[in-house]
Amino acid sequence: MCGIVGAVSTRNIVPVLVQGLQRLEYRGYDSCGVAVYDDGLKRARSTSRVAELGTQVETDHIEGTTGIAHTRWATHGAPAVHNAHPHFSHGPGPAAAKAPGRIALVHNGIIENHEELRAALQAKGYVFSSQTDTEVICHLIDSVYDGDLFEAAKAAVSQLHGAYAIAVFCKDEPHRVVGARAGSPLVLGVGKDGESFLASDAMALAGVTDQIVYLEEGDVVDMQLGKYWIADKQHKAVARPVKTVQVHSGAAELGPYRHYMQKEIFEQPRAIADTLEGVQSIVPELFGDAAYRTFQEIDNVLILACGTSYYSGCAAKYWLESIAKVPTQVEIASEYRYRDSVPNPRTLVVTISQSGETADTLAALKHAKSMGMEHTLTVCNVATSAMVRECKLAYLTRAGVEIGVASTKAFTTQLAGLFLLTLALAQSKGRLSDEQEAAHLKAMRHLPAALSAVLALEPQIISWAEDFASKDHALFLGRGLHYPIALEGALKLKEISYIHAEAYPAGELKHGPLALVTGDMPVVTVAPNDALLEKLKSNMQEVRARGGVLYVLADADSRIGSGEGLNVIRMPEHYGALSPLLHVVPLQLLAYHTAVARGTDVDKPRNLAKSVTVE
Repeated sequence: MCGIVGAVSTRNIVPVLVQGLQRLEYRGYDSCGVAVYDDGLKRARSTSRVAELGTQVETDHIEGTTGIAHTRWATHGAPAVHNAHPHFSHGPGPAAAKAPGRIALVHNGIIENHEELRAALQAKGYVFSSQTDTEVICHLIDSVYDGDLFEAAKAAVSQLHGAYAIAVFCKDEPHRVVGARAGSPLVLGVGKDGESFLASDAMALAGVTDQIVYLEEGDVVDMQLGKYWIADKQHKAVARPVKTVQVHSGAAELGPYRHYMQKEIFEQPRAIADTLEGVQSIVPELFGDAAYRTFQEIDNVLILACGTSYYSGCAAKYWLESIAKVPTQVEIASEYRYRDSVPNPRTLVVTISQSGETADTLAALKHAKSMGMEHTLTVCNVATSAMVRECKLAYLTRAGVEIGVASTKAFTTQLAGLFLLTLALAQSKGRLSDEQEAAHLKAMRHLPAALSAVLALEPQIISWAEDFASKDHALFLGRGLHYPIALEGALKLKEISYIHAEAYPAGELKHGPLALVTGDMPVVTVAPNDALLEKLKSNMQEVRARGGVLYVLADADSRIGSGEGLNVIRMPEHYGALSPLLHVVPLQLLAYHTAVARGTDVDKPRNLAKSVTVE
């Protein structure tokens, strides 16, 4: 979601800005743009891909040593060129509205008081050319500008309510870019030869600099040639540490794969192996030096997450309560902080996020902490993210860069991390015997091989996808530990194929969803050979009796035979408590191949973004 790149240099910085946007494309966007100083403000904006923007800036000979660039995911105002960033200010008055302007600005986030500010600026004579909340910031900075952009930015952001990361420059002060952040991530990159950079993600600066300063909440940064300084939210000068960060480009090679999502599905055996590397025994210190004491002090778990990460938390609840015997609550982060809840200081607050920058989850975490719940832990894929910095304990998954918007390897590595958390909590509370620990470790070490065997089922999944491609609706069923996997399977299908899909606990069929079942609505059933299998078979019969067509993922020994209206793919083996990590993979492949058959943009589905950094 929305990407920012900015730079101050002595060379033409446009290629760096465009390349930075390309590195952020995986986040999702619907317009993009770049603005530079070149004897005034010049810009190019597009509702096409960044590659087309690159062609446009070359054709228009847009060059400059100071500039900002942006990829926008539309919130206020439709995806259109006039709403695309960067925005220019135009001084008050009709004549000024037609002039080139002096302030150029890009913005991530949402300004909640933009209507109030817009009305005040319009009363001063400012003319707006977009429907965005961003243009308000641009005009606001212009209205308080008095020759010092840093001071103007500090004065302007003090009037903003909401979330923002901004980069701004002024034609009256070449070689100067100012950034500010509150609620949205922004980093400073310290380059060579006096260069400085801004970005919403350090990945945008891969190959440009590995010297990164993570700006904190309320920081305002002033970049000039050869120097920079930072003011905190009280506008006092502050030093932030410079960290060497090995950032990697998101533009990974596809190799033999057609899409990044397919590649990432097939990377899961390696991602799981990397995530579990070095785990020789189950000890709380896997989650940090203070984990043992923390685990002794807590008596329940609260999981906060969104989307796919929420479903991994739902699966973890079954593990935490059945293995560790720790009461667990799972909350959708965007809902949690807006309802009255009962805080318990003996709660372990667990956040789950692929990017570590998910705005709703960060806000929910801060809300929980504000109520006195100070024991915090995150399961996250990005070591340098805000989530890791905000939590006292962490387990870093090692999925690597995930470019496809629909999460795959991030999900399975989250499950692996959460299973380790379950075992560590059980061990710290004396609820995990040596024999149980050995058995679980053996099963986890076998996961990469087991996942590889599941991936070999791809040809059978492709035949299912050919059936699904012509459908408009689908139903997913699971029971117990596999209900969250059914939810994740339905989410994947709707995300990238645009087929309406719903998931239910199979026992709920007769309480309403059965009314939807016809021969035109395929019913996917996750059917491991566990204690609930016989109950699940009865639910499947309810579907067949109504003319429904079943697509069943069954373990080899589950005694479910194929027949008319009953399509079965047999999993290589039953995997006990870790079965969800295996059963989700065919559902990922089903969604992927169905989307390919329907001709959708698999890696960049419409209306969605990879990293959701606004509320």
